[in-house]
This record gives sequence, structure tokens and C-alpha cells, in this order.
Amino acid sequence: MNHGGAGTPAPHAAGAAGRTGAEGFRPAADHGRPPDPDDLALAVAGRKLLTGADGRLPRIGELPARTGWVAVGTLDGVPAWATEVSDPESLPGRWRSWRGLAAELPAAAADLAGRALAVVTWRRTHRWCGACRAELADVPGETARRCPTCGLTVYVPLSVAVLTAITRPGELLLVRHAHGPTELWALVAGFVEAGESLEAAVHREVAEEVGLTLDRPAYVDSQPWALSGPGTLLAGFTAAVTDPAAEPVVDRAELTAARWFPVDSLPAELPPAYSLSRWLIDAVVARG
Repeated sequence: MNHGGAGTPAPHAAGAAGRTGAEGFRPAADHGRPPDPDDLALAVAGRKLLTGADGRLPRIGELPARTGWVAVGTLDGVPAWATEVSDPESLPGRWRSWRGLAAELPAAAADLAGRALAVVTWRRTHRWCGACRAELADVPGETARRCPTCGLTVYVPLSVAVLTAITRPGELLLVRHAHGPTELWALVAGFVEAGESLEAAVHREVAEEVGLTLDRPAYVDSQPWALSGPGTLLAGFTAAVTDPAAEPVVDRAELTAARWFPVDSLPAELPPAYSLSRWLIDAVVARG
């Protein structure tokens, strides 16, 4: 799994602390009223979202009247709604990828945009019951759909992936992935399998990709990450190798290179500042 992504580092990115508290982004499935002209509008077309000419998220009243708005949350207390757009050229503004938005918007706005992508994609791909093929109906007050025939209930899927900053005294292991932004030096990463703990996934992914064994991983932070697909959540760890003399053995299916770097002499081609990968790398550097 690649957790890179090119982009201009965002000065606001400072980890999960910037996304918590009374302000910031909060998910919601119901606002208890229809959209208001001053509410935030997240128009989605495929994997892109609409912004105004100034790069900010538009308001409901700035867009032509339309139906199909779905509550997705609040941003600094302002209700936000999402809708799928089949004719993107009909709306004024600029269509942006989530990666482009995450590089420029505050972290809370990027999280909201990621949720909008996840909810809209899920609604498009979960119209019919997978058990009996009846049409699903929305569950009031929840981001869920239920089959009126057999009772099957489906929710927005969440895929969890782990990232690991692997260390030995004075050095950090960085890898180049075979897919995605291949020019970046990033961290070992991979999706958690059913039945695995986060820590077990860390040990497995590191063993598979670079052939190393680790001491107990230490959890650091997490981040919603729409670049790897709608509904992806990243969990970040640091861990020291059990044998400081061990060298990585690269899994060529996933990686093209893996190297130990002195923490005071890292390469310039690192993940962007808004990413959990970079937060983990910066934490290791700060620790020395």
C-alpha cells in the first residue's frame, strides 16, 4: 500500500489534535432540517469535489437548486451536505481531487471532504440488497441502508491500514513503493486483515515487505485518508527492529527499494506535510 502523494505541504497540518474539540469536523447523518443557503455544499463527481474559484468549499446558496443532498457532518458548527453530480460541467467552480484539497485546506475540511466522497460513493454502489436483491431504503438518522424484504442493514465500509516508522539507533527505514507516487521515500504500510489486531498487522506487513522483526509497536496517531479509497483510515506506529544489524529484504511486488537513513540526513523526496506518514517521520526526527 502506498501512502505518498505529491502536493504542497500544508502549514496547518499538525496531527489529530487539529481535528478534535468543539470546532473542526464532526460526522453527522441527520441535521433535522433541509439544507440552508448558508450550509456547506460538497458536490461530488466521481473522485473529485467542487470548490469555488478561491479554493474554498461552496455554500448551498451558491449552487443551482438541486435535490439529493445528504447530511455528512458539520465543519466548525456549520452543517454540511453532499450530493452526487452527473453533469459536473453545469456547475460553476473548479473540480479538485481529494489530494489537491488536502494539500491546501485545513485538516478538518479535508476530513469532511473525505467523508463526503465515502458517503456518496457508498450510496451509489449500495442501492440493492446483496442477499435478496431488493432495493435498499435509507435508515432515518443513520448513515445506513436496510433491506425492506430481508432486513439486511449495510453501513459505509471502513478499511483500516497501518503505517510503521521502523527505527534503529540514529536511523529510520524508508521505502519506495512499486505503485503510486514511486518517487517518494515513505513508510511500510498495508491494510489490516479480518481477525487481525493493528499490532499484528504491523508485524505481518513489515515481515512481508522488508523481512524485519520488530519490538512492540507504539501507537502514535491516526488519519482518514481518502487517497487510498473512500473510507480508508490510517493508524500510525513507530517500532524499533529487534536486531539493529539487520538489513531489509525487499518484497519486489510491493517495493522497489528500502534503505536505512540517518535521522539527521533524510532524503528530500518525503511524503507531504499533511500526511500521517510525514507526521510519523517528523516525530522520529524530533526524537533524534
